[in-house]
Formats: sequence, structure tokens, C-alpha cells
Amino acid sequence: MSITYLIAIAVLLGTVLFLYHEVRRFPGPAQWGKTPKWPKRIRVALAIIPLLLSLLICWSMLEPARLVTKEKAIKIENWPVELRGLKIAVLSDLHVGGWFIDDKKLRLIVERTNELHPDLIVILGDYMSGEGWISHRVVPEVFGPLLKDFRAPLGVYSVLGNHDWWWDGHRVKRGLETNGIKVLDDEVVEIKTRGSSFWLVGLADYWTRPQNIEATIAKTPINAPVIALTHNPDIFPRVPQRVQLLLAGHTHGGQVQLPLVGSLVQSSDYGQRYLQGDVFENGHQVYVTTGIGTSIMPIRFGVPPEIVLLTLE
Repeated sequence: MSITYLIAIAVLLGTVLFLYHEVRRFPGPAQWGKTPKWPKRIRVALAIIPLLLSLLICWSMLEPARLVTKEKAIKIENWPVELRGLKIAVLSDLHVGGWFIDDKKLRLIVERTNELHPDLIVILGDYMSGEGWISHRVVPEVFGPLLKDFRAPLGVYSVLGNHDWWWDGHRVKRGLETNGIKVLDDEVVEIKTRGSSFWLVGLADYWTRPQNIEATIAKTPINAPVIALTHNPDIFPRVPQRVQLLLAGHTHGGQVQLPLVGSLVQSSDYGQRYLQGDVFENGHQVYVTTGIGTSIMPIRFGVPPEIVLLTLE
């Protein structure tokens, strides 16, 4: 995507040169027949405004190219002593074929995730992108093999998102599982490690699938530690308290976060309540990652693409 950088730099330099030219040629005090105190300052101030807007636009178009890793400790009440220090890498919203999400970026995502040495990797849906002016659809038979090199001793697990089901969720699931990524669609699995175990629950997407939250969680033993995966965090108020931690994506952190204003776009029925990060309510918690790709508009601002490593304490 180096062409994008060149375009952004060209636009920014063009704006700077244009504003410099306009400030210099603007009618000066000699034409007005007097020597005003403010005109030059006003001209400079007016020139700064479009310059700042150009900077914001260029940055928002380039930020999706970034990839940051974030590490966070999550404290879970009554979490087994044997499982303390467990590390979970959390990814979501790859939107393969979208802005900056090509083969090279997928390989980088896998490499950066493996470098964190997680015990478990979870991917929280929305692998697909639609056909558009800044994106193209990449089928799971193509991107699946690029994800098969994820490495974690306890495995790689996933749920599907609304974009996956809007296209063909069953085909996405086959493409992932063929390459070693187990998809949990209202399914549970026991993860055994360190002489103990916990249950991983995959809950179906809130927007596109029937909701069987309680019935799915009932498949786990009553007193067992439970971590649930889902795509959309809006199900959190309906998740039983015995699920100690829910992991979700979907929101992209709003994609654009402005100082003092916050998120301009929210894809949640709860506004910014479950927009990003750790939220503790009713005796348990949800962690929402801002994900990696973009949707609708190919921009991010103040919300860089992220891979999160959670350490359970």
C-alpha cells in the first residue's frame, strides 16, 4: 500500500504550498490605505484550519496501516490459582481484502501474535469484506491458509461475525477449520492445562443468528470457570454471571475517536458503553477489542488496529 502513502504526502504538500501561496498574495495593508493590526494574523489562522483538516484526513487514511500490540492484566474473581498468568491473544474484525488488509498484512498479524507467546489465541469474527471501491472480497479458501501458522499450545479458537454470516458463514467456518482454527458456534470446549481446566464457550452472532445463550452455557459444569467468546458485545447484559469473562469485538472502537468528542460512529445499541476495553458489570466483565480492519469507511483515527494480549489474574 505504499501508493497510499505517496498520495497522502502529495495531498498534504499540495495543501501546504497552496495555503502558503494564498497567505502571501492576500491583499495587504497598502491596498486598504491603512495599517490594520489583525489581518495577517487572521490570514495565518484561516490557513491553519484547512491545514489541520488535511492532516486529520491524511492521518485517518494512514492509521489503518498500523498494527499495535497491547498487553493488559484482567483480574477475575475466583479464578483458579493454577490458571493465573494464563495469556490469551485476542483478535477481531480482520476484514480481509479491506483497506491495508492484504496477504502481507495477514502474515504480519500472525507473526506479531506468535511473538507474544500466548497460551491461547481467540479470533472474534468478521473475516469477510464486501466488494467496494476500497475493498474486495477474499474467500476463506484463500485467506484460511494464510492464518494456519498461528501458534498457541492451547489452540486457536474463533466465532463468526455478522459480515461472515451475511456472506456464507458455513463456508467461512469450513475455510477456518480446514486450517486449524476451531469455530465455536453455540458450542463449548474444555481447555485442560496446568493440572486444571476451564471452559471456552462460543456464542452466536447477535445480529444474524438465533440467540441460545443460556442453553449453550448450560453445557458447561455449574461450578467450572467459564470464558465466553462472541462477536457483538451487546449480548453482555444477557450473559449469566457465572461466565466470568466475555470477549468481543465488532465495534472497531468507533473507528474514529476525537478528543473531547469521543466516537462519532457507534455500532452498539448501548452507545459507548461497550465501545472498547474492559467493562465490569453485575459481578462479571466483558473485554472489547477494537479489532484490526475497517468497515464502511476506510479510516481510523485515535483507534489503531490492535492485537491484545490478556493475562488472567
